Order: sequence, then C-alpha cells, then structure tokens
Amino acid sequence: MEVNKELAEPYLSSSLPIPSITTRWWSKDTVAIVTGANKGIGFSLVKQLTELGLTVILTARDVEKGNKAVELLKSHGLLVHFYRLDVSDPASIKTFTSWFQRKFGVLDILVNNAAVSFNDIYENSVEHAETVIKTNFYGAKLLTEAVLPMFRRSDSISRILNISSRLGSINKMRNPKIKEMLLSEKLSAQQIEGMANLVLAKQYEGSGLSVNCFCPGFTQTSMTGGKGTHTADDAAQVGVRLTLLPPEELSTGKFYIGFNTVTSSKL
Repeated sequence: MEVNKELAEPYLSSSLPIPSITTRWWSKDTVAIVTGANKGIGFSLVKQLTELGLTVILTARDVEKGNKAVELLKSHGLLVHFYRLDVSDPASIKTFTSWFQRKFGVLDILVNNAAVSFNDIYENSVEHAETVIKTNFYGAKLLTEAVLPMFRRSDSISRILNISSRLGSINKMRNPKIKEMLLSEKLSAQQIEGMANLVLAKQYEGSGLSVNCFCPGFTQTSMTGGKGTHTADDAAQVGVRLTLLPPEELSTGKFYIGFNTVTSSKL
C-alpha cells in the first residue's frame, strides 16, 4: 500500500540497535504510570520497571483483575501501587489524576499501554472502530493532558511512551466499509497511532517532555490469542529500555517498530 509520505515522514525513526541500560539516571523516587497493566505487555512493563527500582503505578479498568496483578507481583517480592483507570472515560481519568496528585504529586514517566484491538471481535464494525480510536488515541491524549501539570520540569527525565500494535493493519480488517474508509485516507490503524504520537510530540514540544511510540511486533498476548514470535516479557524488555534511555540519547516524536532491532517503519 502506498503511504502518504508527507504525513508519515515526520515520525519515522532512524534504525538503531536495542538500547542497553548503561546509565542509571533514575531512583526509587522516579514515578511511572503504566496503563492497561493487569496482563500482557503492560504487566511485564510494570514488573520490569519495579525490578529496576522505580515507583510504579499499575492501572486497569477491572478492579478485581488489577488487584490480582498486584498480588502476583507481591508474591515475587515486588510492591506496586494500583488504581482503577478507564482511559476511555473522562470521569475515570479525573478521579485517577486527583488520587495520583494527592498521593504522589509528581510524575516522571507515562506509558500509555491501555488499548483495544480492531480484531477483538470477528466482524469489525464502525462502532468498534470508534471505540478503538476513542481508547487508543483520545484516551491516551486525555490522560496525557490530565497528568501534564504533574510532570517534573526536567527534560532529562520526563517522558511518555505510547505502546502501539500492528493488529490494526488494514489488510487484517474484515469489514470492507472500514477498509474502504481507511484506504481512501491512505491510513492504516498503525498510521493513525503514529500520527497521534506525532501530534502529542508536537503539542508538548518545548515543555520538557519526550513523546515516542513503540510497536513491539507480533507478541504472545490475549490480543493475538496467545500467538506470536516472542513473549510479552521479551517485548516489555525493549519497551523498558526505550523508556529508560539516557537523557543524551532521548528523542521525541519517533515511532519505533521491531523486536531484535528497533527500526523505523514505512507504516
């Protein structure tokens, strides 16, 4: 598929190897939020960030599932904080940010991982597509805007990582109307996420925030029915490294895709 390069080019990243964590700039006072983290890549991100000594807040829509995730981490000797959050619900975002501000006051890292897939149901529908965009784009945007005042005013540590997915590739969409709609705009779901990432990066340029997007590839999660070329732990390891890049290597507005190598994508 031909891509509108004028739209896509600004957020294509340069090819680079998976970064290694050689510079420890963070401490136990470094605070990170990971959304949609009761399972899969989000859960693994929370686990690995906590193991590295950060203070991590795990969020999930389902309280029972969120608490079970916390208990599982606790059984491994890892203490995390949990609060219910539905990023598609502005009221939930408001409640969460009020709690976060009272309890922590400052934020260093936000990982927007909460997402739904175009392929959650057998037949894609326009309504389902709207849910995807509402959660994956507007949810991340609204949460980011809500927590923005709480980010530390330091370009060396304040960062946002948006976790993307290739499940929304246009050739996998079953509904011909949605496929036709996106083809007419020369956009796939991944391109929408990429440009959403660029919009966020441009919007917060100069505010001391780094905003990047990472697609971990075909990962063994509930979204893929447990199929994939690598585990959620493997994918999260790359996400953690991108999240914890040393200040001198930190970029913004980039869309990283890949596993063994973090590369640019033609989307």
